[in-house]
Amino acid sequence: MPKHGKKYREVKEKIDKLNPYQLEEALGFIKENGIAKFDESVDVAMRLGVNPRHADQIVRGTVVLPHGTGKTVKVLVFAMGEKEKEAQDAGADFVGGEELIDKIAKENWLDFDSAVATPDMMGKVSKLGRMLGPRGLMPNPKSGTVTFDVARAIQEIKAGKIQYKVDKTGIIHAPVGKRSLDLDKLIQNALTLIEAVVKAKPAASKGKYLLSAAVSTTMGPSLKLDSNSLMTRFK
Repeated sequence: MPKHGKKYREVKEKIDKLNPYQLEEALGFIKENGIAKFDESVDVAMRLGVNPRHADQIVRGTVVLPHGTGKTVKVLVFAMGEKEKEAQDAGADFVGGEELIDKIAKENWLDFDSAVATPDMMGKVSKLGRMLGPRGLMPNPKSGTVTFDVARAIQEIKAGKIQYKVDKTGIIHAPVGKRSLDLDKLIQNALTLIEAVVKAKPAASKGKYLLSAAVSTTMGPSLKLDSNSLMTRFK
């Protein structure tokens, strides 16, 4: 039995496996060769010349995609008092203090995509670390999700702010939009992400930094990108 369906195999046969693609060319191919009936996400994967086992070589950060992710993001905010009202006015989907913490802890409720917390709430929120951390939902000062400026944090997340972090194999995976997004906008989103990762190169990383890169859709095969060409754009 074939591992993939007929459409997948047909698209894969069209891909040039010997020559890497320019970013614009690869995204154009993806736009023209959809597989799923739903609006697939377009993802970029980058293999970096770093050793994530060393703290000084971990690559992580956030970036606001200029044209959003194409996804409606549910934002939860841990806040109380005036900041609770500020979060509600800014469009947070869920806002609260200890009652939300208890709901998550006792009911395993995770019906949100991103979480923000004011610094004074982190002492209580920290007990959710084992639940939220592995899912990438734990508020973190480095990602701008632990802040008293909750309105700004919510607006950035709703506008298309994404987090990226190198995994233990040295690879970063991140979405850059939906396949239905205009090609020019997909290109701009992808370039924004790639530029952020390139500029986040740790000083401890020696030798070639961007070892390889590829783009793919949720259900489709990946297309290898010309990583050397990408690096020259941001020198």
